[in-house]
Amino acid sequence: MARTGLAGAVRVARWADAALGPGSDAATADGKATLSDATAERAAADIGLSATQVRADWDTARLAGLVEVHGDSARPGWRLRAWDRDDSAVLRGWVALFDAWSLACPEPADHEPAAVAEVVSAMPQVLSFLQLSAGPVPVEQLLDLLQQRVTELRTERCEVAYGPGPAESAGHAGTLRPAEPAPAGDTPLAPLLDWALTALASVGALTCGDGQATLTPLGSWAVWVKLEQICVAAQSPAGNIEQSAEDMLRGCAQLRPNAARAEYRAWLAARPVGSAVAELLAAARGEDALLRGLAFEALRVVGAPAEPEVRSVVDEPALRPYALLWLAEHDGIDPEDAHEVLTREEATWLWVDTAAAVADHGETAMLVRHLEAAVQPTVPALLDEVRAVGHPRTVQVLVALAAAHPDPALAKAVRRAAFQVHTGG
Repeated sequence: MARTGLAGAVRVARWADAALGPGSDAATADGKATLSDATAERAAADIGLSATQVRADWDTARLAGLVEVHGDSARPGWRLRAWDRDDSAVLRGWVALFDAWSLACPEPADHEPAAVAEVVSAMPQVLSFLQLSAGPVPVEQLLDLLQQRVTELRTERCEVAYGPGPAESAGHAGTLRPAEPAPAGDTPLAPLLDWALTALASVGALTCGDGQATLTPLGSWAVWVKLEQICVAAQSPAGNIEQSAEDMLRGCAQLRPNAARAEYRAWLAARPVGSAVAELLAAARGEDALLRGLAFEALRVVGAPAEPEVRSVVDEPALRPYALLWLAEHDGIDPEDAHEVLTREEATWLWVDTAAAVADHGETAMLVRHLEAAVQPTVPALLDEVRAVGHPRTVQVLVALAAAHPDPALAKAVRRAAFQVHTGG
């Protein structure tokens, strides 16, 4: 349904990409991919549509992120590039259009902007009611609900009037008194509801007819997803939902795995996926190895939408082993076998990085047990390869391991290796 609903927008966006892109002989006079009147006419002739339909499809493409407009220039959005191979990109494009429903149709010109804004703010509750009803709902019933919600919004604003009331004395002229909220009935909401339903119908979220409104399957799915996100965000077990990625990850460090994943889901639900992934990767680039591992655990909760960003950091030495493991698991490799995608050097680097996290945040017994996770069959072989891999925390890890290990002979060998790394020997 999303592909069908956005087919016209995709067609116009692809035409613009081919006809107006850099280096094209058909570029516009200003050399930018703008949709001027002449461009709309050319597109209409090439595609076989009216110029009005081309403009409507172009506007839809902008709202759905199929084209990105910067000032008076435009370029293809990543969703257009991923359109044929990524169903999630299609759905996210449609949800972006759904979120921008109030821009899809011109708002009534004879209404106060404040009243229009109130209706836009109230419509999520109307849509939730439609979704929960799972069938046609009389428009009059929706109007009653809208009036109630607008009244609530006006009450919640707690407007404050400055100056004395009519019965107040001049000596209290500076007193603040709450203003009475204007009743919703003062604003004719029926035309605004009709506008909202028409706009939502134009983006494919619902249908209207015979005085009733019904969510389409696509609209019902989108509202359900948003309700689910609200519920997940409300269930943040550790209360880190408003924190930065780094602070959130620190707050999850002591949680059990299931509780940590619930916290990741709540934190992610409150943010656009792109900025959330970027923030997690920024935290992973820091000096704290524990946050590096936790950041990629959070990215596992993100799933497929994080793939392009994770793939882009494969060439960063500090993130490469984590990214390769994430991509292997994303491609369906069993997590227990995913380590096989790493080279010996990458596995050794990851062993040192994990040991650094244990040394900083764990118990000494955990550091001793971490020896068993090394790919090298013997401690001398491990020490040789650890020295060669060049991890910046090598000295600190070896010193901590030597201090923690109960075997004096092994501890002495580890201290000797640490000294050699420290002195460059």
